[in-house]
Amino acid sequence: MKAHDGMYIDGAWRPAAGRDTIDVVNPADEQVIGQVPAGTVEDVDAAVRAARAAFPGWAATAPAERAARLTALRDVLAARKDEIAETVTAELGSPLAFSQTVHAGVPVLVAGSYAELAATYAFEEKVGNSTVYQEPVGVVGAITPWNYPLHQIVAKVAPALAAGCTVVLKPAEDTPLTAQLFAEAVAEAGVPAGVFNLVTGLGPVAGQALAEHPDVDLVSFTGSTAVGRRIGATAGAAVKRVALELGGKSANVILPSADLAKAVNVGVANVMSNSGQTCSAWTRMLVPAARYDEAVELAATAAAKYGDRIGPVVNAKQQARVRGYIEKGVAEGARIVAGGPESPREQGYFVSPTVFADVTPQMTIAQEEIFGPVLTILRYEDEEDALRIANGTVYGLAGAVWAGEESEAVAFARRLDTGQVDINGGRFNPLAPFGGYKQSGVGRELGTHGLSEYLQTKSLQF
Repeated sequence: MKAHDGMYIDGAWRPAAGRDTIDVVNPADEQVIGQVPAGTVEDVDAAVRAARAAFPGWAATAPAERAARLTALRDVLAARKDEIAETVTAELGSPLAFSQTVHAGVPVLVAGSYAELAATYAFEEKVGNSTVYQEPVGVVGAITPWNYPLHQIVAKVAPALAAGCTVVLKPAEDTPLTAQLFAEAVAEAGVPAGVFNLVTGLGPVAGQALAEHPDVDLVSFTGSTAVGRRIGATAGAAVKRVALELGGKSANVILPSADLAKAVNVGVANVMSNSGQTCSAWTRMLVPAARYDEAVELAATAAAKYGDRIGPVVNAKQQARVRGYIEKGVAEGARIVAGGPESPREQGYFVSPTVFADVTPQMTIAQEEIFGPVLTILRYEDEEDALRIANGTVYGLAGAVWAGEESEAVAFARRLDTGQVDINGGRFNPLAPFGGYKQSGVGRELGTHGLSEYLQTKSLQF
């Protein structure tokens, strides 16, 4: 697609307030593929004013009509899935097949799920002598990351629109073309002017202005825990609603009764998909001591197969960050059994799929989110030791448990301090709530739980 040189505000593409621009770089070949405006405080203010003006009308729109607009949006996204996939591949570096299946495919499912929820959700109920209403919060400031550029947008915008809220989106500066394509889809779907608005720009400028704006009622942010803390503090000072989906350091717990080969191979695939740039990736594999060497060998073999099959990380800064963590792992005594810090290609921001053995729970690579194709394998002595290691980080976003019997895996999963757990390779469910415990966030996305984040409760007593 061709980049727009303006902001999508109040139903039209408008010139930016300033002249600064952001280069969009293809991480596979380091070539500039487009430019978008670097939004200012003035751009954010114009977008928020448009969203505020549109809010009363959209909030009063019947849920059935809101559902119809979301159905139309789903259909536009489905019709433009090839263009979406190509755009994501160009600015994120994701292999085209993965972009088609996940980056373009999943948002269609999520948009469709919210079209159905908007039509069927009980926005009103009787409770004794009271009538309880679920009403839209108001203007939503949505700040999204680059790792799943369209999914993260749809996971915020679709429930907000279903609830009757209006939205100002500030997407990640690395992947703004996908956000512009989404704005085109919103217009094509017939969403009224001002209900959705887009401001491209840098986080410390446009993102901060959006989080601080007094006419924004809720800030929904996905990104690092460090930035999430700042946004949470800003929102808290203004007594403003906030939803935060933050970092993760998820455990893949393989119990002694599990099919080891299947658990290891699926675990490696989970970490290597999207070049390791998934906040819920199971980057810590916990293996019984008695089967540790076998698991390490399986993981090293599996990782080696991904050498030419994964894309680059998103930019040079991220490449340096991931390689720095790999070097840190070696310095702290972990053993590389696949990959390493050396770049596998002369051009592009590539990182070798890397597996560490002899990792202890206190090592930096076992505690901090790396956000790259790096797997750490830890041994445990018994189930209590596995639980202690699995729960022994500040994060609690996701995880996995494998066992010979499903009931055994479920019993262990119930003891994990984390928001979502896959049992024996459980499949993605667009209706299941996603979000974290501890420093992995506040609130939930997807399904009815995701919709409720954008609603506030009013009761009338009779």
